[in-house]
Amino acid sequence: MPALDHITVNVSDYARSKLFYERALAPLGIQVLFELSQACGMGRERPEFWIGVGPASYQQAAQLAPITPAHVAFTARSRAEVDAFWQAATAAGGKDFGPPGLRPGYHPSYYGAFVLDPDGHNVEAVCHTEA
Repeated sequence: MPALDHITVNVSDYARSKLFYERALAPLGIQVLFELSQACGMGRERPEFWIGVGPASYQQAAQLAPITPAHVAFTARSRAEVDAFWQAATAAGGKDFGPPGLRPGYHPSYYGAFVLDPDGHNVEAVCHTEA
């Protein structure tokens, strides 16, 4: 069983961020599965990654200003998916924050790519297999 059930990040412009994530995560097989007003949940089988314009029911307005960038890493099923994620994310307006490649400082087969989303969140796709 995974350690995390889901995660939510706040965004400043829902339409812009939704479009970015739809394009960036499509190569990973991740899509919008549930949408509520200015928020949506994305995943392969169930909503595990959420974006939304706050405040959410559990937040106070002061918690949203300014948005503090987060780091979210998505599991890729292959290194080719990591490459495709990076291509799609940068084409969708994401800022390159580390092109696809091995990161042996993490472990010998750690293959990842990083982009910054429109709000500066560090979004990664990572594959832990050797090929």
